[in-house]
Amino acid sequence: MSVDCLPLTTHALCDVLVYGPSGPITVETFCRQATQLADRLPPGRHVLNTCQDRYLFMLGLAAALMDGRPTLMPSSFTPGTLKQIQLHYADVICLHDGHQQADGIASWQIVDEPPGSGKHGVEVPSIPVDQVAAIVFTSGSTGEPTAHVKRWGRLGINGASEAQRLRSAGHTIVATVPAQHMYGFESSVLLALHGGSSLWRGRPFYPADIQAALEATPRPRMLVTTPFHLSNVVNSGNNMPPSDLLLCATAPLSTSLASAAESLFQSSLFEIYGCTESGQVASRRTTAGPTWQLLPGLDMTSDGDQAWVSGGHVEGRVALTDHIAGIKGDYFELGGRHADMVNIAGKRASIGALSTTLRSLVGVDDGCFLLPDAGHALPAEGVQRLAALVVAPSLSEHEVLALLRREVDAAFLPRPLLKVDALPRNATGKLLATEIQALYRRVQTKSDRQ
Repeated sequence: MSVDCLPLTTHALCDVLVYGPSGPITVETFCRQATQLADRLPPGRHVLNTCQDRYLFMLGLAAALMDGRPTLMPSSFTPGTLKQIQLHYADVICLHDGHQQADGIASWQIVDEPPGSGKHGVEVPSIPVDQVAAIVFTSGSTGEPTAHVKRWGRLGINGASEAQRLRSAGHTIVATVPAQHMYGFESSVLLALHGGSSLWRGRPFYPADIQAALEATPRPRMLVTTPFHLSNVVNSGNNMPPSDLLLCATAPLSTSLASAAESLFQSSLFEIYGCTESGQVASRRTTAGPTWQLLPGLDMTSDGDQAWVSGGHVEGRVALTDHIAGIKGDYFELGGRHADMVNIAGKRASIGALSTTLRSLVGVDDGCFLLPDAGHALPAEGVQRLAALVVAPSLSEHEVLALLRREVDAAFLPRPLLKVDALPRNATGKLLATEIQALYRRVQTKSDRQ
């Protein structure tokens, strides 16, 4: 019985797949190195790939695919997460590039060494479409990671559909997000392998590094980033080289920041909406309005309170965690996440939207609203109140509140609003609820003592 397969990449062997400080790397070199690596992988059934170098991550992914091993992609590499991974995947081996290893897990370093020439020509490997290529994780309600299977055939469709929507084929991608994150995986690795793009192997973080990476890549070029990184770049004062496409995801993006980024980079900016369970679902040009359009091949249904997405690259039928409004064919609008909505004094608001408003205030570098957990006593009037943490070096807490009062209904003003030096953002710029709650408790306790 024949098995349906999909190539490792739709690029030709002579195409440049990756750019880096040491020069371009062709698909032929990539395939030779991946084949050599697959032949030398230590025993095991699963791979945890912590490589920070995007090309070495791709080599590890390709070698694992060729050897029939799924790549595990947890939401973080914290000791607690790694312990849970070990409990469920005792046979896992960590592939790393020397920068981040997984404590307690057998490790093997990937080295970028010249491939052997071989006596025969190399071909692009073919992978069965039903093969489990990746297992990605979300943090479940109990705190234990919840696994979601991604098959190779669906991942190929994923990269191709995004490229079709963005018209990104031929672009060189510079990404500030890690390859292990679903957004970074889709919008850099899959866009390169199955969307006709090439990519910069590094992961620049600071504005000057992003500027240098863009200057080192040929046009047309594309920056894949987050609102957190984009805000830092826009506020840095650095003169950025023109980009031909901007892509942003992982958190709400204000229209004002999107407009400033488009002006700075002389490029259109698009957002991607999705989640780990479904992968990317829709896109929009932020400055064009609030309406999102489903990616090619996807369907969305709703019973008025719950929406589902299916078809295309989505594995099965996935329930979305956001309020979906006004579905008309492929178009819809987003409200806040179900768990993100609060009701105070009969009024409803999204914590994410309130946080976006806070960060947009002049003088505020960063900030977030939160609903203090049950570990804190309710105020004397017995009504749950929102709190906020803010990074605003030049403003007092009173001044921030005065600015916020002009933008936010009084029912949602934070009580208290506390200044901090920085928020504990992860590599994609996200804030984990457990870390924010812990920071709030520390700052609140200190404030109570003063």
